[in-house]
Amino acid sequence: MQLSKNFSLDELCVANSGLPNLPNQEQINALTDLCTHVLQPLRDLYGKPIHINSGFRSALVNKSVGGVASSEHRFGRAADLDAGSIEENEKLFNLIKDNIPAYRQLINERGFSWVHVSYNKNDNKKQNLKL
Repeated sequence: MQLSKNFSLDELCVANSGLPNLPNQEQINALTDLCTHVLQPLRDLYGKPIHINSGFRSALVNKSVGGVASSEHRFGRAADLDAGSIEENEKLFNLIKDNIPAYRQLINERGFSWVHVSYNKNDNKKQNLKL
């Protein structure tokens, strides 16, 4: 199932844990919003493929990776992105920060090892963090 031109439900639900990771309709709707408002506009600006390290996480998958119970990933509202290098991940971060009008959180994870971004149609505070 395509959520946008360049992003599919399958790639936003990959879990290498072997645990079940199937979103319900509400979570699919949230993933669609994330793609529509953040990921696809970012992909269009960037002009190259973006790898999703982690999108939706079931409760079991989230627990297995050490995620907090309230993680936006659990609700289909977040994705961890990787463009292949620290420099390219920093470009993604800056493209989002400077060009995407609505997002909840944008996080530089471990010196741009990856970029976390979330979107919540009811709470887009454009918070930028470094972890």
